[in-house]
Amino acid sequence: MTEHDIRPFRVDVPEELLDDLKARLANTRWPDELPGVGWSRGVPVGYLKDLAEHWRTRYDWRAHEAEINRHPQFLADVAGQTVHFLHVRSPEPDALPLVLLHGWPGGVTDFLDVIGPLSDPHAHGGDPSRAFHLVVPSLPGFGFSTPLAGPGMGAARMAGVLVELMAALGYERYGVQGYDTGSWVAPEMGRRAPDRVVGIHLNALLAFPVGEEGELDGLTEVEQRRWAAMRDFNDGYLRCNAKRPQTVAYALHDSPVGQLAWIVEKFKELTDPEDGLPEDSVSRDRVLTDVSLYWLTGTAASAAQVYYEEISAKGWDERPPATVPTGVLVSARDVTVRRWAERDHRVVRWTELDRGGHFLALERPDLLVADVRGFFAGR
Repeated sequence: MTEHDIRPFRVDVPEELLDDLKARLANTRWPDELPGVGWSRGVPVGYLKDLAEHWRTRYDWRAHEAEINRHPQFLADVAGQTVHFLHVRSPEPDALPLVLLHGWPGGVTDFLDVIGPLSDPHAHGGDPSRAFHLVVPSLPGFGFSTPLAGPGMGAARMAGVLVELMAALGYERYGVQGYDTGSWVAPEMGRRAPDRVVGIHLNALLAFPVGEEGELDGLTEVEQRRWAAMRDFNDGYLRCNAKRPQTVAYALHDSPVGQLAWIVEKFKELTDPEDGLPEDSVSRDRVLTDVSLYWLTGTAASAAQVYYEEISAKGWDERPPATVPTGVLVSARDVTVRRWAERDHRVVRWTELDRGGHFLALERPDLLVADVRGFFAGR
């Protein structure tokens, strides 16, 4: 890759797209709902009407666009794939490069509250020796990393693209942090470049039983609850994304309220506290910035394709255990079972929290920052 393949980028959404969004929100065709069912059958109409009206009349995309643009951004062409990324160099010259990988339904905006503390700890009351140069990519198919280069862009291929990007940026050794989809991609980066990836930090990690004799024996009470939560989880979104991502996209791409409901339900189900509303854990504007990014980039279909690639195209195939040292951070809402994680990863640090949910960088950025700093200390 030559230097000409990497060019500066700024988010600048055309005003007509914002006008169209407001018009569509104003003209939403609202469905009826059964009385008294609350959230048990999906997002309640009353709640969503209020949130959509906030989006239409009070949410200021330009303010949040400016917040994103405060960080240096770039586009790169890597192996035929356009990659958008934030590249925030630390003022500390010896800082360790670190890749931050988001999940679905997320994006680079997930990390806005951790960029400062991780890249410039001295300015945030931290130890300057724990600083990082940050590379925060939009995963292929998400945000401005579009269009997808073609079928087959699963976790391993995404990892190959990002390993090549890090080489193009001149980083010979670096760490990777990822959650959700990012927790699939991060270990693959370690498999692709074990001589360059010095450590992998994961949260919201999924690890499953594989049918081995005795793998369910002796689970602790907490682990039994996590396994039950995995079995009982409402995976309707996952099945739709994995089986028919293009069909689902027509509704999400045409209706901003449809896209809003599709995403805000995940914030309701996966944030802490379990019985709270999404805004009890993540501000409404942070959620709406996430939803707006999907809507304004039109990535409902392309962002769902990774589910198809990982589940429908090849299934949950067994991968060789990772060899790169790995730290696992388990929040109060995570369902990670340690023995299954240790089967698949070289786990050298395990941290259990009694707070926080799936979207930890948004919900409790302080806890994520502290554990990332602790894991990568001395690497």
